[in-house]
Amino acid sequence: MKRTVFAVIALFAALCLAAGCTAKTPLKPADTTAAGNDGIDYLVLVNKLNPLPGDWEQKLETTHMTNSLGDDVEVESKAYNAYLQLKSALAEEGIYVDLDNARRSVAEQEDLAKRFTEKYGEAYVAKYVAVPGYSEHHTGLALDLYLNIDGEDVYHNEDMEQYPEIWAKIHAKLADYGFILRYLEGKEHITGYSYEPWHIRYVDSVDIAKEIMSEGITLEGYLGAVTETDVTVDLGSSEIYSEEDLADAVSQIKCKFASFKGCELHSLKYAGDECVTDENLKWVNEKDEETTYTQVVEFVSDFHSPVEDDGQNAWNIDEEYTDWQWWLARSEDGGWDVVDWGY
Repeated sequence: MKRTVFAVIALFAALCLAAGCTAKTPLKPADTTAAGNDGIDYLVLVNKLNPLPGDWEQKLETTHMTNSLGDDVEVESKAYNAYLQLKSALAEEGIYVDLDNARRSVAEQEDLAKRFTEKYGEAYVAKYVAVPGYSEHHTGLALDLYLNIDGEDVYHNEDMEQYPEIWAKIHAKLADYGFILRYLEGKEHITGYSYEPWHIRYVDSVDIAKEIMSEGITLEGYLGAVTETDVTVDLGSSEIYSEEDLADAVSQIKCKFASFKGCELHSLKYAGDECVTDENLKWVNEKDEETTYTQVVEFVSDFHSPVEDDGQNAWNIDEEYTDWQWWLARSEDGGWDVVDWGY
């Protein structure tokens, strides 16, 4: 049975910090080992291709705390203790954070996906929200932070994105307490998610965290689950779409590509305004009759298929695919949806 600790003392300390108090004695960084707690692997990989281990919840020990918004937040206990140390160190520099959420059950993940779909749309959910059972938040080791600026809580994603300098200072301290930034900018084709400055992950090792952060790699890359690659992106020129429009489309494609097990993405290129036609718009609307799309875009990509056959591949083994097409569309008020891909 999962064990739960209600952190009354830790809650008092957290509230004190939120009020601007700082510890008189500096707290030490987290342990430099990654030994499991009752069999927990602090380097467990949970993403779009790797589900939560079946026995994880039976081994998990968690702590509950109440944040400044009055929400109950459940965290793996060792990760929570490390978070309190990080929080204290940041407060000493005048940076105040709190926990938005950490562990979520499968049912809670389903509810989150539903609410975010209603608020932000399906494209946003595809980029930012994991399929239930495949969310890193199930582990209790993934923490979403929010900010307190001039005494006001800042917790909506679009508002938190307005403070890149503060997030940079936070990120600079993560590794000292055994945390990493989980979803890096430009690495969507590996992690499956767009950049989230608030999403941190506990790995229970300062040494490992510093190696990952200093090299700018993903957890997938560190564990050898993928080969870290940089993607060449050519947005070309367009009289129809802005660079931001096209960059958003690229991010959506890369998030989708992360589910192509064993494949390495090399390049993405905007196919040009000549592909933005009424005929193509009609075609994408026919593929999804539930959505009324008003814009369409095409990209082409080069990628390499898996070098080994695991019996589940849909690709020709160890082959370079070139000019692989990606078709995306969006409605008047929505984000880009990947509608079709292939030759």
